[in-house]
Amino acid sequence: MSETLLEVEDLHVHFETATRRVDAVRGVSFRMGREKLGIVGESGSGKSVTGRAIIGQVPAPGIVTAGRLVFDGIDLPGLGKRARRALTGRRIGMIMQDPKFSLNPVMTVGSQIAEAYQVHARSSGSEARARTLEMLRTVRIREPERVFDLYPHEVSGGMGQRVMIAMMLIPEPDLLIADEPTSALDVTVQTQVLAIIDDLVTQRGMGLIFISHDLNLVGSFCDRVLVMYGGRVMETCRADELDRARHPYTRGLLAALPRIEAPPGDLPVLNRDPAWLA
Repeated sequence: MSETLLEVEDLHVHFETATRRVDAVRGVSFRMGREKLGIVGESGSGKSVTGRAIIGQVPAPGIVTAGRLVFDGIDLPGLGKRARRALTGRRIGMIMQDPKFSLNPVMTVGSQIAEAYQVHARSSGSEARARTLEMLRTVRIREPERVFDLYPHEVSGGMGQRVMIAMMLIPEPDLLIADEPTSALDVTVQTQVLAIIDDLVTQRGMGLIFISHDLNLVGSFCDRVLVMYGGRVMETCRADELDRARHPYTRGLLAALPRIEAPPGDLPVLNRDPAWLA
């Protein structure tokens, strides 16, 4: 692994409700450099909440605590709200699952990307427009001048996801967190979007946290994989060795994957051991 870019130690996130306390993330620890780190697990395993905790965007009534949460030598919890928002917006970007719910419906996509650039670069409107058009070309959108003036409801799912990528990357961050960025896309568009992310991360020497349910995708796309269950990390391994994972939970997830060459029949059922969360 390259020089440490992000260090997470003993991260906890819980939510206090009227009737009980829900522990969403329980003692997660990992380090990463400028690499592609995949986080996989079932729905509710704490993957997305972990990503949000890193950028300080866990919604109320969530409470975040950590032994260490350090980005490039900077203690994130020690920053004030304004300073942390400025740092994470400029140096850490996060792509959400569905652009329909992440983009402002009453602003054109071009103006939203330009705004993301102006906030951090303090540039003129003309410079922000030029950089936005350049970024739209970078994420392989044809006719960027036309797309600049479209509203979110006027673009397809694949194009909307490219707009989100452009918006997160225009400040040139050091770390990108991608939360299920291709889950709502068909296979062909998914491949195109992944190729764009891969090219940009490689060219810019960024770190990438790729959150996904798809073990095969993470195994082929990432460098390392964290497997989460019940808010905890069950196992960490190299992505190209995922098929040789040892933890029973990871083995169960791999066994549950359907295979074309397998004879028809019932899929294996994952047996969860309460001891995994002890």
